Amino acid sequence: MQRRVALTWYLLVVNCLTYFPGGLVHVPSAAGKAITQGALFVALFVVLTVNRRIILRPNVFLSLVTLLILGALITILQPEHIGTVYRTFRLATFIAVLWLLTPWWGRSDLLLVRCHMRALSVVLGTVLLGLVAPGHAFQQGRLADIIWASPPPQVAHYAAITFGLAVVLWLSGQLRGRITLFVAIVAGGILILTHTRTALAALIAGLLVAGMSMIVAKKRVRKLFAAVGVIVTIAILTLSGAISGWLARGQGGQLTELSGRTVVWSQVLNAPRDKFEMIFGFGLSNDTFNGLSIDSNWLASYQTQGLYAVALCAMMLLFLLMTAYFTPRGVRRALALFLVIYCMVASFTEVGFTDASMYLLELALAGSLLMPSVVDTRRARDSRYGLPVQLLDSPST
Repeated sequence: MQRRVALTWYLLVVNCLTYFPGGLVHVPSAAGKAITQGALFVALFVVLTVNRRIILRPNVFLSLVTLLILGALITILQPEHIGTVYRTFRLATFIAVLWLLTPWWGRSDLLLVRCHMRALSVVLGTVLLGLVAPGHAFQQGRLADIIWASPPPQVAHYAAITFGLAVVLWLSGQLRGRITLFVAIVAGGILILTHTRTALAALIAGLLVAGMSMIVAKKRVRKLFAAVGVIVTIAILTLSGAISGWLARGQGGQLTELSGRTVVWSQVLNAPRDKFEMIFGFGLSNDTFNGLSIDSNWLASYQTQGLYAVALCAMMLLFLLMTAYFTPRGVRRALALFLVIYCMVASFTEVGFTDASMYLLELALAGSLLMPSVVDTRRARDSRYGLPVQLLDSPST
């Protein structure tokens, strides 16, 4: 059962790996899209074999996510937006798989977290494998994945999430120091070589909030924060020029314009639209405007599903943060806070909350960590009705 649950999660990760032609290993465009998009439907089949009775646990977060489908369905009822039907169906299938996985949410053995780390580790392994041809991997001066072609921002995202999860697990005593050091060196090195500012800023913010949630209870966190504070102070005083050059990436004045993103953002905001399009948008798309990538979850959501989706994205983040606030201090709370803060910071220059993407998958992972385990729920129920508490083995639940 655990293997099939893990396989389902791996397939969801594959589905979120956006296919880009032009990798070192030539994969035809049709084959590449079939692999990524077909993995979603295989995941649906696998999860149905393990959840045959279609047991769904009540879940506020997924209920909010499901409302995205309602907005997309309203949009495709307009004849001019009928082309978004397939994207809407794909999003509905993605959310259905997440619902079918809810019986395994809240597990104390962190099954889904470990599955996510393993899947991202394999992806980062392909990035390292591509370094055998450094001339191709650094074509734009930034490290990209040339085995399964992925641009530097996505590679940085995978590296930052892997780095952050490993560090939080180590701070909580769930991961050995040698393994954490190895992961931190590899993932951190990849992150630096991608020259991606968004991923670095989101990683720092996520680790800061996750660490603060454990700083009272964990002496290891206090020592790490003190050591990092000293190292950062020394680095700022001695390496400020190198740090500024890394952040600028040779773009000069474009740094304040976020590499030209603000130009597209102003075009999206100034585009003419009627009241219906303002509320429900133009339908799910590839998050571009006039052929240019929007690169902002909030503006992309406004373009595709209007103010309706923008409000839902805000409610999703707010619900996860409020739930984390009332969750007992521990590893699950720290991991969830890291994921939520990372996604929230990255959402200003990245997209994905309203589509079957890695960001939505990681928000769902955060929601799974904040959900009470089946054991705790049954104990509370038995205690409420005066029944003997059932001692269930978590791995077999």
